[in-house]
Amino acid sequence: MDTSQLLLLALLPALAAGLLGLLLPFAVRPLLHRWNLVDIPTARSSHTQPVFRGMGLATALAALTGYSLALANGQIFTDRSIALLVLLGMVTSGALGWAEDYRGVSIKWRAGLQLLIGLAVTLGMTLMLETSFFWLPVGIFAIAAYINVTNFMDGINGISGLHGFAVGLAYAWAGWVNQMPWLLAGGSALAAAYLAFLPWNVRTGKNVFLGDAGSYFLGGAIASMAVGAFLSGVYLEYILSPLLIYLADTGSTLLRRVIRGEQWYKPHRTHVYQRLTDQGFSHLASAGLVTACTLAITALTVAALPFETQDALWSGLLSLLIMGFYLLLPDLLARFRGAGRGH
Repeated sequence: MDTSQLLLLALLPALAAGLLGLLLPFAVRPLLHRWNLVDIPTARSSHTQPVFRGMGLATALAALTGYSLALANGQIFTDRSIALLVLLGMVTSGALGWAEDYRGVSIKWRAGLQLLIGLAVTLGMTLMLETSFFWLPVGIFAIAAYINVTNFMDGINGISGLHGFAVGLAYAWAGWVNQMPWLLAGGSALAAAYLAFLPWNVRTGKNVFLGDAGSYFLGGAIASMAVGAFLSGVYLEYILSPLLIYLADTGSTLLRRVIRGEQWYKPHRTHVYQRLTDQGFSHLASAGLVTACTLAITALTVAALPFETQDALWSGLLSLLIMGFYLLLPDLLARFRGAGRGH
């Protein structure tokens, strides 16, 4: 595949998804008002005023349209099998999130449907690529888990928009380097759609939330692309490095809650990014730190590929330092402020 075709696959979905991501909310916002999809703040919320949720419907439609336009190019996409399974993961995850936004879905049904989405996508990819069924439960769990991870992490303004942009950009690069049209187009569409959501999310006094429709769609899209890339032979470092901060934040928070005997599945605001806002960070500052750490770890990891030299050791150590810095920062700030008050 030549450079001009790759550029087309990067630019077409990005331009379409970005433009629609900016414009579709104008049509969706009145619907959110009509359906009374309002997020009322609670003691566990990071916002203080009622805010419309469900704008993820517009963002998901933007990303899907951009991706579908790229898939329609028959000269480049001679085999759309993996791309269509990624599309299946996107659509079903977004639909489940929208159902949760619109009328609510019980925890058991949500968990069961998330696992079913993981099964459909991973089984389809396993059969198409003729890979080992050993990876089937891994893919099922990975997709269901990351849908929840993105939902758990969607607690402050800007964080999901920036995460979608950062991971989409990283996966688009992986698609470019590995000559995988479906990954390049999918990453580009995702990055542009979630970047376009940011102005709607951070407007003071008039902001809107993605809701579960947007966070579920984001998690399903990322996880479906990750499973497809892994089963297609892409280096695991390309796939995991953009996700490490989200996984570390969620994993450490759940572990801390389990150790304390708390009901880990209940709503809370003890994630690292939320504790940073408690220490005085603005929403955008906290979301920006998460994204900066994500991009730094991704750049360090990708620059060291293939992992056959001493560069790999330095990359791993620096990535661990970045993760550790992020996870410990709220406690460090709290101790620093406590020491300052003591004087």
